[in-house]
Amino acid sequence: MQRKLTIILTAVALAVVLWYYLLGGSKALSTLITEIYAARFISALVLFMGLTIGYMFTSLLIRSAMLRAGAKEGEVIMINNVIKAFLILVGIIFILSDWFSLGALGSVFAAFGGMFLGWSLQAPITGIAGWLLISIIRPFSVGDRVQLPSYGLVGDVVAVTPLYTILNQVGGSVGSEEPVNRTILIPNAMLFGTLVINYTPKEQEKLIEMFRKKFSRSEGETGPAYILDEFVLRITFDSDWDEAERILLNAAREVTADIIKATGQEPYIRADVSDWYGVFMRLRFMTIATERPRIMYELTKRIIKEIQKNDKVDIAIPYVYSMKRPFPIQAIEGSAGFKDIKALLEEKYRKEK
Repeated sequence: MQRKLTIILTAVALAVVLWYYLLGGSKALSTLITEIYAARFISALVLFMGLTIGYMFTSLLIRSAMLRAGAKEGEVIMINNVIKAFLILVGIIFILSDWFSLGALGSVFAAFGGMFLGWSLQAPITGIAGWLLISIIRPFSVGDRVQLPSYGLVGDVVAVTPLYTILNQVGGSVGSEEPVNRTILIPNAMLFGTLVINYTPKEQEKLIEMFRKKFSRSEGETGPAYILDEFVLRITFDSDWDEAERILLNAAREVTADIIKATGQEPYIRADVSDWYGVFMRLRFMTIATERPRIMYELTKRIIKEIQKNDKVDIAIPYVYSMKRPFPIQAIEGSAGFKDIKALLEEKYRKEK
C-alpha cells in the first residue's frame, strides 16, 4: 500500500512538472500566485520526485544485495528506514534553503543547534570513548565470558562496536551457564559506571603461549578460559572420609584430565559441617568457563554411580516431615530390630527416672 501511494504521488508530481514547463502551466499558475513562489513550488515537486525515485532504486539495490548476502528481511527494512530518514532530511534542508534565507536559518541553528547537539550526542560520544577505552586497555575482548552483576547478566562477548558491546546471553532462560542465543546490546557509555567481571583468566604470557602451542592457534588468539568450579556432596557422619575423598578426586581427575594437563592445577577437597545433617565435602577443580554444564554433568554422573556401588560412603539426606503425611512409624513396627530399639529406649527412660 505504501509503495503504491509513493508511485502515485511521484506520477502526480511528474505530471505537474510536465504541465508547468511544457504545457503552459507557468502562465496559468502565475495568475494565482507570484512567479517566484510558483517556481519554488515546482522545484519542491521536482526535488520530491527525484528523492522518491532515488529512494526506490536505492532500496531495491540494497534489498537485493543484502538478501543475497544472507541478511534477514527485518535487517533490510532497518537499513532502508535509515536511507529514507536521510533523504527526508536532505529534502527538508534544500526546501528551507530555497524558501528562506540562509542567514535566518543560521540564527535559528545558532540558538538551538548547540544545545540540541550537546544533549543528543552526549551518549554517543560517551559510547565512543568507552569503545576506545575497551579497545586500548582491553579489560575484555571478543570471545570472553563476562558478568554484569548489577543487571544480573552473563554473556559471551560477540562484538565490540563504537556504540555497543554485543553479548550472546548465557543463562536467563535456562538454569545453567549455557549460551541461549539471545543477543544483548550493552551501551558502551554504561560500562563507565558498571562493574564487569571477566571470566577469562589473565595469567598471561606463559599460559597463553602454552595454549597457542597446544592448540596451534594464530598469533592473536588465546586458549580457552579456565575458572575454578566446585562440586558439593553431603555425606553422613559414619561415612568413610578417605573413601569419599578418593571417589571425588578420581572422578575429577578422569573428567578434567585435559584441563589438569593444560593448567597444571590438581583438584582438591575442602570440607565443613554447616549443619547437623552431615559433612559437606567440597570438590574444587578447574573447568572451562563455556563448558561448565557439560563437565559438571559428567562429574556428577561418575560420583553418584561410584557412591551407589560403594558401601563405605552414603549421602546424607535431611528428613522433612509433613503434618498431612507424618513419618510412618507403623511401617517399622514389624521389623526385626524394632523391639530391641524399643526396649533400649524404655531402659534408658527408667534409668533417667
